[in-house]
Amino acid sequence: MSQLKHEEGRFYIPGESKALAEITYKTDASTGTLTIDRTFVSEDLRGQGAGEQLVKAVVDKARQDNVKIVPQCPYAAHQFEKHKDYADVLSGN
Repeated sequence: MSQLKHEEGRFYIPGESKALAEITYKTDASTGTLTIDRTFVSEDLRGQGAGEQLVKAVVDKARQDNVKIVPQCPYAAHQFEKHKDYADVLSGN
């Protein structure tokens, strides 16, 4: 699988003309909390763990920055339910 790239507000797996997979987040300026608002994985990468890789990238960033995450996107919320080890960065815990 291709290498993840990072830009402010998103992690993505680049394709030739557009991202093959992407997760976007917004940062709350007052708290630093990251809100994951969208996860997209193209048909080419579905079933290969790209979505989980993207969520983990945001989790790793939150841990590094010592902030919490609000998983607003349904896919990200599901990953937080599935991976109990993400609880340390879940907002409200």
